[in-house]
Amino acid sequence: MRVYLDNAATTPLDSAVLDAMLPYLRNNYGNPSSIHSHGREARSAIEKARKTIAGLLNASPGEIFFTAGGTEADNMAISCSIASHNITHAVTTQLEHHAVLHCLQHNQQQRNLDVTYLHTNKQGLIDLAELEEVLAKRPGSFVSLMHANNEVATMNPIARIAEICKATNSPFHSDTVQTMGHYPIDCTALSLDFLTGSGHKFHGPKGTGFVYINSRMKIHPFIHGGAQERNMRGGTENVAGIAGLAKALEIAVTEQEAHRRHITALKARMIERLKASIEEISFNGDSGNVENSLYTVLNLSLPASEVGDMLLFSLDIAGISASGGSACSSGSEIGSHVLRGINADPARGAVRFSFSKYNTPDEIDYACEKVAELYPAGVRLEQV
Repeated sequence: MRVYLDNAATTPLDSAVLDAMLPYLRNNYGNPSSIHSHGREARSAIEKARKTIAGLLNASPGEIFFTAGGTEADNMAISCSIASHNITHAVTTQLEHHAVLHCLQHNQQQRNLDVTYLHTNKQGLIDLAELEEVLAKRPGSFVSLMHANNEVATMNPIARIAEICKATNSPFHSDTVQTMGHYPIDCTALSLDFLTGSGHKFHGPKGTGFVYINSRMKIHPFIHGGAQERNMRGGTENVAGIAGLAKALEIAVTEQEAHRRHITALKARMIERLKASIEEISFNGDSGNVENSLYTVLNLSLPASEVGDMLLFSLDIAGISASGGSACSSGSEIGSHVLRGINADPARGAVRFSFSKYNTPDEIDYACEKVAELYPAGVRLEQV
């Protein structure tokens, strides 16, 4: 059996999404910047997709800008805000995706940006009181906090964070790559300034994404060289990809509750079976909290054993695709910065399983069986 349980990395393309893309790969191939009929057909597809996404997120079409993925969207929101508004201080955590952390580090080097990293607990949760204290001292700071952590499934209360930021005139960006399409997101109700999405995380095509920019926020263009995306991102648009992105989000939002119930049941099933078969198993961050964590992600903390760094390889041999990383590796930067950030035990093995609507109970049972075979009772690092 081959089992794909790495959906936080990428998801399989929905067949309906491919169908939505094919016309723009075969026949409607015009450049959307051209004024002739071929170009107008392509332009119409882009604007239809923009309206679809805006409607699904309760935003204005003018607040949606297409990008080549979530990383670019994060970079656009962060770097353009900092440069456009001469921002000198940013607030984040050490658990953010590298698309955020490395972008902020770049701005530290290039613009002398000062960055405050909020403390996080063992579950990966921030202290809202600390955020309020930091922003009270330095109002107008740029705040970037993800909606849900892609490794340990911790959810941030972005509605409350948005309120705190708004009270201090601090622009708030949230990376919603892991939650887009999986949770209800209402841009108007949230009142945040920026959020980002990536198509291939909800069964859309790779290389597609978007950034929501609240209409009250004005920033300079990210890519120069053309008037595309209302002068905000030069370059000919990926028409087929944008059409597929919109279709994927439409399906995800329409079927969201059914998918949530199905996937949550799979996650609960895996937790129950692994607890019953492996001594001393625990779950990193908040991922073992079925009710309150990102329901698509489960990060195992496994007993120290000789399996060690061979865990993912052994699972792959068994036909199971997953991801993971150790809290540290011989003092180097190899491994998960998130697990290091929550002070996970470096002696214990770690693996992330992430689920989609296409996974089945039989696949979960098979994965649990294979993990249990690698960690038989009584086998520990000190015994081998």
